[in-house]
Amino acid sequence: MPCTQANQGVNEYMGSMSKKFAVILGASALALAACSSDDGDSADSGSDDGGSGAIAEQFDMSGIDVAVGSKDFDEQLILGQMMVQALEAAGANVEDKVNLGGTAVAREALLSGEIDVYMEYNGTGWTVHLGQEDPSFDPDELTSAVRDLDLEQNDIAWVGQSPFNNTYGFASSPEVTEANGGPFDLQSMMEYVRDNPDAVVCMESEFPDRPDGLILTETATGIELPDAQQNILDTGVIYTETAANNCTFGEVFTTDGRIPALGLTLVEDPGVNILYNVSATIRNETFQEAPEAFEGIVDAILAPLDNAQMAELNARVSAEGEEPAAVANDYLVEQGIIAG
Repeated sequence: MPCTQANQGVNEYMGSMSKKFAVILGASALALAACSSDDGDSADSGSDDGGSGAIAEQFDMSGIDVAVGSKDFDEQLILGQMMVQALEAAGANVEDKVNLGGTAVAREALLSGEIDVYMEYNGTGWTVHLGQEDPSFDPDELTSAVRDLDLEQNDIAWVGQSPFNNTYGFASSPEVTEANGGPFDLQSMMEYVRDNPDAVVCMESEFPDRPDGLILTETATGIELPDAQQNILDTGVIYTETAANNCTFGEVFTTDGRIPALGLTLVEDPGVNILYNVSATIRNETFQEAPEAFEGIVDAILAPLDNAQMAELNARVSAEGEEPAAVANDYLVEQGIIAG
């Protein structure tokens, strides 16, 4: 990477980092600036006199073994590959265990030591893993509460926090939406299902039984969804089956790129479904081997990921068929986290 690009990547990163990393990264920026101070040609020649300047390379994780996992849907695959590639660039010995399975599988792998890190959502941590109720609807408060309790109870560190909130939602096809005269909200959706026995709501296997799943919509609307009107499908199939009108409504993740790609319309949520900002969950034993490196790399990955950015990356996999590893690589290079 040319020195000018390296300086840009470091400077952008410093803007999102906490004060405790400013001195480290400031020194790195000065070293990179020196590339062009004495010999203008050398800055463009690709000479290896100071490294690429990529953010991950500012941390030395050599000799540290890290097994990286993820859940089994596109967003998780992308985030998992970001961690794999960024930690490798920092010199860690990385074992790629991305795409383990559902929430329970990934969490058990973390607790048992099969993996050392995977990306998890604050709402899932609070309600599912920690068994708590009444989660905060402030993302900072919720993540902080999860971080403190999971470290205390399970020795799991929560690192970083994404701006994007990939909460649960429902979607309808263009035809169903048009027939309704516009988007449904949760109340009108459940009333429609109640009044039309042939209406079907498609959901992934764990959603009806999760404490942060279907029960929240049923409680908020006062309407229960009969078993006969539930159709359990694989996560990815729900989007296409909803678009094809085989599902009247489909349970979706609100940052999924297939929603705009297939012309689906989100059911309007007045604030029933809880927050799902993502953090890296790391076994504390592993985290303590290089806390500044983990924090720096995770913050660099998550800081730019708002809902629009995450949906765009997701669409490249779910709608355009690109490989998660390739999408992750493009993002890391673009953000200056790894060298191109």
